[in-house]
Amino acid sequence: MEQCLTPRITAFASETPRPILALLAAIALVAVAIPALLVATTPRVVVHKTPKVVLATRVVPKTELPKVDVVQLQQVAPTDAKSINDAIPFSTAANPAARGFTITGGSESQLRAVDCLAAAVYYEAGDDSIGEKAVAQVVINRMRHPAFPKTICGVVFQGQERTTGCQFSFTCDGSMIRRTPSAAAWANARFIARLALNGSVYAPVGHATHYHTDWVVPYWSSRLEKITEVHTHLFFRWAGWWGTPPAFRGGYAGNEPNVPKMSHLSPVHYGDPNAPVVPGTAPGDAVAVDPASIPESAVPPATPVDANSFLVTLPKGMNANDFASLAIRTCGERTYCKFMAWTDGAKTPAKLPLSSAQVASMSFSYLRDERQGFAKALWNCGQFMRPSPVQCMRAQPLAAPPAPPKTDATTPASATVQPAGVAGPAALTGVRRKGDSAAASPMGGTGPRQTMTLPVVRATPAPSPKPTPTPVR
Repeated sequence: MEQCLTPRITAFASETPRPILALLAAIALVAVAIPALLVATTPRVVVHKTPKVVLATRVVPKTELPKVDVVQLQQVAPTDAKSINDAIPFSTAANPAARGFTITGGSESQLRAVDCLAAAVYYEAGDDSIGEKAVAQVVINRMRHPAFPKTICGVVFQGQERTTGCQFSFTCDGSMIRRTPSAAAWANARFIARLALNGSVYAPVGHATHYHTDWVVPYWSSRLEKITEVHTHLFFRWAGWWGTPPAFRGGYAGNEPNVPKMSHLSPVHYGDPNAPVVPGTAPGDAVAVDPASIPESAVPPATPVDANSFLVTLPKGMNANDFASLAIRTCGERTYCKFMAWTDGAKTPAKLPLSSAQVASMSFSYLRDERQGFAKALWNCGQFMRPSPVQCMRAQPLAAPPAPPKTDATTPASATVQPAGVAGPAALTGVRRKGDSAAASPMGGTGPRQTMTLPVVRATPAPSPKPTPTPVR
């Protein structure tokens, strides 16, 4: 066959003009070179495999407080993040709505809470009312959970001293400086915040304490239960007991801290919004020790006369920010509780009621009355500096010692009204005395009794008898 073709090829080459042969050779060269060039220069296409979804393998037991992780994101593309998030199944367990929460404390403290929550809902959800309601509910859920601070501002600005890893990214990534809400958007955010702080509940997110957008994957998402989706946000709760309603029993501290970063949005927050936060003084550290982490051995016994009252000597060296934690832990599940504490054990009373001197020397007090929707912590600001005067106790004037009864040298002893229980002549009856009822002291004691001296009753001299006239004889 080869022998047959060779004469034909030789004949074709001899009969074909040279220019045509050159052209055909060039075409053949190009046909070989171009594919080779494409193979050599085209970038290699890497088929990216979606990372494997890792579901929670350990549920934190009731005896161990769950850890609040620093927020860190997995390094995945947004499209991969969406695939990972879609692969995590929703929990099939019940998703009950949270209880309504009503803010307590002073008027300035309440306004701070409203503005901190308004900032959270605006910067986290934009001007989206549904998303804002969901974010507000998560903030309140966190405040009630023992793993988080006990104030609204403390929850929102937890970790703000970090450049990354704060719990709500807008508090540390410069968003508050770059973006300022319009008047209408801010008014709407404050309206939603006021509703949430006065009993309104956004039921779909249940007891969620975490959320993220569906184009990112935080490391904590594989350890929590995914319970619902609101627009582009996914909501999570802790697995096991820590995600159930009984876990959300933390008491509200009742005193919202000042947040300088809020000063350009809120008149009740003050300071330089660009000033760096000193580590350890962030509002998230207002309750530095979690109440649930305090051991049972550190909880003081109730006073003998009242199972809901506690007279406590504070541990030496304890940070003043931790007093509220100790009070909340001590009060436990009581609906009504009085916690009164002194730093000097020699001044700690042994029983109630308190004298005015004992009240004046008190270092810290916490009062909770859930029936009235009230909870408030107060410090003795003469002993401990606080960021706001609303956290300070009122100065307690000392009661003057009882004055001895005044008597006139000419007043008979029976004319002096004696206090009850004091031996002596019986008090006059039928006379209304100004000092009969003792004034109550601020903590249930009694003020000094008062005496009153009646005016002296002077006897009217009897007229001398007139002489009987002698009859004239």
